[in-house]
Amino acid sequence: MSKGILAAVSLTLFALLPLSAQEQKSPNDTTNADKPAQSSPAEVPHDQSPEPPSAEPLKAPAPNMSGMSMPDMAGMNNDGSAHAMLSMADRKMDMGPHMKMTTLRDLKPGDQEKADQVVSAARKAAEMYTDYKVALADGYRIFLPNVPQKQYHFTNFRYAFEAAIEFNPEHPTSLLYEKSGDEYKLMGVMYTAPKNSNWNELDQRIPLSIAQWHAHINLCMPPADRKNEAWGPRAKFGLAGSITTKDACEAAGGKFMPQIFGWMVHVYPFEQKPDDIWSVERQAPNHMN
Repeated sequence: MSKGILAAVSLTLFALLPLSAQEQKSPNDTTNADKPAQSSPAEVPHDQSPEPPSAEPLKAPAPNMSGMSMPDMAGMNNDGSAHAMLSMADRKMDMGPHMKMTTLRDLKPGDQEKADQVVSAARKAAEMYTDYKVALADGYRIFLPNVPQKQYHFTNFRYAFEAAIEFNPEHPTSLLYEKSGDEYKLMGVMYTAPKNSNWNELDQRIPLSIAQWHAHINLCMPPADRKNEAWGPRAKFGLAGSITTKDACEAAGGKFMPQIFGWMVHVYPFEQKPDDIWSVERQAPNHMN
């Protein structure tokens, strides 16, 4: 079995809402004009109830963060996040029932210019950290440094907190590095958004005609006496398990979480072609070694 970890798993750091909020669905605002997610090899499940577009920019509700420490807000003390982090370490995942993606919309006036501004800001931010030691000195932390990965996430808690409230393209939540020996080579950046963001809100951050955000869904946490069933090619639990619904999860004695991480998107600002800059393949299934 291949070793590695899906890059999105670093978003265990970004389950930015209290545990109770994990039972809340993330509303979509898809319309009949939305195009299907072309990069997905499987049908991506999502809420089919459309939300009418608003003429005014939508504001994401601020998460309830009273009484929470920074690790709490980043989701590090969440049992589901911890399990998801481990359950994806030894398996290849596709965009099936445990992942949903935004669909590509039609290009609107101003979308390309807005996306280009994000790429420019991402490149500016990334250029500061071509030396990974500078990133470490500036508050970024390596996620799972001892687990072999195709891309390592260096995550900034302060920027993760900021991303839960507003989008600042000059402050990527994570920096993406490839490792060679004991050194790290910077490849790109990752931006995040709260899990309760609807698609209009994601579009306000980075146009959905350019970028496809993704999120990890339908996690069934195994009961204590069945943790071994979250591993292997016939896993029932976890983010690669066969259980994908709340009813089936509860019937198996598990704990169901509709969405375990926040929304996320990778940007590779040093690439030249748009398809490479906004590569969906690099941010999902091909992150395995």
